[in-house]
Amino acid sequence: MAVLRAGRSVSAPILRVAVPGPLTRLFDYLPPVESADSPAPPVPGTRVLVPFGRSRRVAVVVQWGERSDVAPQRLRPIERALEASPALPHDLMALAEWAAGYYHHPLGEVLSAMLPAALRRPDPPDTEEPPRWRLTAAGRDTCAAGIAGAPVQQRLLTFIGAHPEGVDQSALKTLSDRYHAPLRTLQAKALVEPAPREPIAATTRSGPALHDAQSRAVTAIADTLGVFAPFLLHGVTGSGKTEVYLSLIATVLAQGRQALVLVPEIGLTPQLLARFGERLATPVALLHSGLTDRERLAAWRRAASGEAGVVLGTRSAVFAPLPALGLIIVDEEHDPSLKQQEGFRYHARDLAVIRAQRAAVPVVLGSATPSLETLSNARRGAYATVELDERAGGAKPPRLELVDVRRRRAREGLSIPLIESMQAELDSGGQVLLFLNRRGWAPTLICDDCGWTAECSRCDARMTVHRRKGRLRCHHCGADAPEPTACADCASEALVHLGQGTERVEEALAEQFPAVETIRIDRDSTRRRGALDAKLKRVRSGEAGILLGTQMLAKGHDFPGVTLVGVLDADRGLFGADFRSAEHLAQTVLQVAGRAGRGERPGRVLIQTRNPEHPLLQALIAQGYGQVAASLLEERAEAGFPPAAHMALIRAEAPHAEAPEQCLAAAREQLEAAGVVGVEVFGPAPAPLERIAGRYRAQLALQAPTRAPLHAALRQLRPWLEEAKPARRVRWSIDVDPVDLT
Repeated sequence: MAVLRAGRSVSAPILRVAVPGPLTRLFDYLPPVESADSPAPPVPGTRVLVPFGRSRRVAVVVQWGERSDVAPQRLRPIERALEASPALPHDLMALAEWAAGYYHHPLGEVLSAMLPAALRRPDPPDTEEPPRWRLTAAGRDTCAAGIAGAPVQQRLLTFIGAHPEGVDQSALKTLSDRYHAPLRTLQAKALVEPAPREPIAATTRSGPALHDAQSRAVTAIADTLGVFAPFLLHGVTGSGKTEVYLSLIATVLAQGRQALVLVPEIGLTPQLLARFGERLATPVALLHSGLTDRERLAAWRRAASGEAGVVLGTRSAVFAPLPALGLIIVDEEHDPSLKQQEGFRYHARDLAVIRAQRAAVPVVLGSATPSLETLSNARRGAYATVELDERAGGAKPPRLELVDVRRRRAREGLSIPLIESMQAELDSGGQVLLFLNRRGWAPTLICDDCGWTAECSRCDARMTVHRRKGRLRCHHCGADAPEPTACADCASEALVHLGQGTERVEEALAEQFPAVETIRIDRDSTRRRGALDAKLKRVRSGEAGILLGTQMLAKGHDFPGVTLVGVLDADRGLFGADFRSAEHLAQTVLQVAGRAGRGERPGRVLIQTRNPEHPLLQALIAQGYGQVAASLLEERAEAGFPPAAHMALIRAEAPHAEAPEQCLAAAREQLEAAGVVGVEVFGPAPAPLERIAGRYRAQLALQAPTRAPLHAALRQLRPWLEEAKPARRVRWSIDVDPVDLT
């Protein structure tokens, strides 16, 4: 290798790598010593191990250069390349660079977020792929004859037998969380055997006949395969959006290409995986945070090799490597869970659109209650709209009714009209779903004598009572303490639980309907792996008559037996500080309402409220989401809020209240000194929830009618935030297109 001179050309390339960390710059290194004379140092996208300060980091090569501004004696060689070929292909590297620029986030952290956790370490575990299974000849005979006294074995045989080409072991989770031992028994009996893995299959199994609107939707979207075309698939709840997805994916697979399907919650993946497994003769790679590092890496590699025809996952799956990408689908595109709220604050829906544009493939954004951003894009012609305005199978839309709880006696949050309606539905064989987006026993513990309330010592929030465990818990920072028996101020024992959470309502339901099984679904009841899927199976089987839960139930689940939905407290979003509160409330109410009447029987929805005259609730009942959304878009335009404008939040937090506001005040002065035009700056101001986990929080809002001046301001501000003394006293972040202002 020629002698290096700062700023001079050299015979071997300078490798510019992105290191995970808060700095936006790249770092220059020499090729590894053992490859100094090799014509092929690690190419962009390759993971490398580099010395970094006193530590060693896994970094990613971004580019080669001929010059370095670093003094020759300070340049160090890369320790070693961690793979022979790039972990991140060219298209993902380009997407990462775009995302780093748009979200004003360090490229090293963006690239790290794209990689599975196992690849962020120097030596990831070996991933021996879980096998695909098929029946042997003896297995086919036994399947037909049946296995007496072994129902799980029989279900496994039947399911595997429905897939002659073999079925992924991961799909067996849809039948039972405890399939491993029965599967080993079937293998020991020589009834099943590993099936060879095949490339993307083009065959599919027929499903129900599409109704006219579904057929038109499939035709319109399929005609654009091979070019970038964004679609809003606007379908009422129960209209059969999944059948449209399946038909489109089948067409893509027939062309030897892959499909990416994003969902907002882990809880939706087992249901979709089962549907995909029944209909699509191709491996489906699952990518979500509920997997182990080894499982996630195995799925990621199957996607990268082209073996998996479909990738199904939550927001981070938007970064899955797909060499033959042909279609992207974002289900429930309106859901805030698609936005990452910590670290690299990307929006998976928006990145899916950018990725589709760069790959020249169609992208389908599906929702019954589209976000105002997506509706705005559709209105101005940026997205084509495909309507599914009727429920599949001739099912009728549910009837929505308001229940004024101000003048009606309620028992633990259950009004008399709701209880009577529940009893009637249960007596006639229907199921009931109750929605309350508040877990625990009660949100407030108060002293009836002096008015003391149990508050979190680290947050500006009250502690939630979890009575069954005798604990008080903060749902913001996780603080936990025993439930007191006496007031901390006056020692009175007259402590009262105010309000209802899902635990308290569950107990009231057991007393009111003792002969009916109630299934509670919230974050507390589904912590154990597989618990959510097991509970949902009991509901769909009809074993449970009442389903009670939080936000987890309002997203895309299909419960054919549910004929009555009760929204226990519709008022929480009516007066929120966030300008998106009304939009989110309308979406949540109509999404959970859409779980009713999806089968043959019509559905009813009772919405309990203390504000029945509120214009939003009246509009939802009388006119539906379309008119509500149109009104909200007009309000946003008049107020200059997104999507009529573009916004970014600069957040700062510190252990003391003064530092965040001082930092953001200095940031505002910096923007004013830079002379950035076309941007309104609001604040700094304390965050609506000022203190969380002992840290005080403040924010500075930047808003502009177009993106260009907003990003120009952020480009001016970010270098200052990296270097300025006030910014070093706080933990700061930039959030472009925020969906949560709290």
